Amino acid sequence: MKQRKIFKDQIILITGASGFIGSCTTQYLNEKGYKNLVLVDDLKNDKWKNLVGKNFLDLIFKEDLFDFLKGRESEIEAIIHLGACSSTICKDANYLFENNFRFSQKLCEYAILNDQRFIYASSAATYGRGEMGFSDDENLLDKLRPINMYGYSKHLFDLWAKDQGLLDKIVGLKYFNVFGPNENHKDVMSSMIFKMKEKIQKEGKIQLFKSNDPKKIKDGEQIRDFIYVKDAVKMTCLLIEEAFKDVSGIFNIGSGKETTWNELAAALFKSLDKKVNIEYIDMPKELDKQYQNYTLADMSKFQKFYKEKFEITPIEDAVKDYVQNYLLKDERW
Repeated sequence: MKQRKIFKDQIILITGASGFIGSCTTQYLNEKGYKNLVLVDDLKNDKWKNLVGKNFLDLIFKEDLFDFLKGRESEIEAIIHLGACSSTICKDANYLFENNFRFSQKLCEYAILNDQRFIYASSAATYGRGEMGFSDDENLLDKLRPINMYGYSKHLFDLWAKDQGLLDKIVGLKYFNVFGPNENHKDVMSSMIFKMKEKIQKEGKIQLFKSNDPKKIKDGEQIRDFIYVKDAVKMTCLLIEEAFKDVSGIFNIGSGKETTWNELAAALFKSLDKKVNIEYIDMPKELDKQYQNYTLADMSKFQKFYKEKFEITPIEDAVKDYVQNYLLKDERW
């Protein structure tokens, strides 16, 4: 059996590294003492600001990646593949297919061929409306029905990995509603906290969507599994540690806790020392068709391999840290 080297003397490759979760992953690894990082991404839309102060060996543009990889097969120990178009409203299905599915296939095949740890970002969007629940049991993959092309592109890769018998060799991570520092470039895909902080400061109120199922759900009581990005990247990076190098399969990355939009909004108002003031508005018709009223990650599979209780940052503490230490100071993590 090939002897796996200590990570500190080999390269960890991170795709999507100047983006939201990617740049936070880079920061987390830096704080753990890892500087042997090769980052893959572009620097558009001010994403370069997410990399200021971080330590890495090199930055490679996506289109140059496979040329860079030639001849470096023995130098790379792990690939954390977070790069993707994550827009749930993107209409260019061909682009999502090529970018999120085909590119991931090619990179995964490279990693498998060269005995490299391969961890990739799937998405909670693969669960669709949640009719089948939110279990990361791989036996249920064929039954999932994503409701947007982004989710489908991620689901296609999960299915391909399963069909190729790779899920006992690689790790897929289904991220739920991640929020926190370094999402400044995400525009319409940024979190409610990022979007609404300035509105509260200027107008003293925010807007939330009315319930599209008022007989069952009150306005603002739609439930999400929100997870702070610092928790999400810690969970991600556990999977390159020596103690967990044999862990494989698909895992949810969420808090496992129910949080309503009203609760999230209340935490945001409190972090700004403002009185709660919420206005409920009609949901756009194009969003209504694909809106999830309930998401909650089943974290039992993750907890089984981690064994210890993973401490999730309480929502109020997470929002306070994000707002007061990053948004109000215009800082990145």
